[in-house]
Amino acid sequence: MKMEKFVKLMTGHFDNREQFTEMKSAGKLFPYARHVNTVCNDKINNIPENFTGIFMVEESYYETDGKCHASPHLFLITDCDGGIMLSSYEIPAGEDKNTFSYASMKNVEYSDLKRSEKFTPALYQEKDGVWEGGSVSQFTPVMTFRLWERFSETCLEVSESMEVNGKKTFGYDVPVIYKRERGA
Repeated sequence: MKMEKFVKLMTGHFDNREQFTEMKSAGKLFPYARHVNTVCNDKINNIPENFTGIFMVEESYYETDGKCHASPHLFLITDCDGGIMLSSYEIPAGEDKNTFSYASMKNVEYSDLKRSEKFTPALYQEKDGVWEGGSVSQFTPVMTFRLWERFSETCLEVSESMEVNGKKTFGYDVPVIYKRERGA
């Protein structure tokens, strides 16, 4: 049950319109961001019978200075003793890493899916209906990716940062606060 509750909070269409408007009014540079999270087990062939995980396509779109940057991912959500585990998978072979989405995703064999070697799985724990967690991944000896997220009925809070040699090269000082889009 806890995995289903977690997935229900995470899936859907989200944006940070309110936060973006507030930041813009305050004169702060901040992206307008959208998240589309969709369960995609229906597009994975020959999943083992006893498999209990849920695959999800995450489509992230960031707009800054009138330019849009897409950042798609494929994740596996699994139940574990300490909470819920989020593991990253490589975008399936033959898919365009720049435009990958649930809508464009072609059916793929379960046995062809490859877990990301770079991403350290993120552990989430629930307290009073709110899920919180993340991970630190060492992408290269000098490149560190930090992820922290908090999911509730009201929003998804996402903090991501990239550091090279200890210097932040990507990320913001506050989490991106995504709210479920109306009617989505």
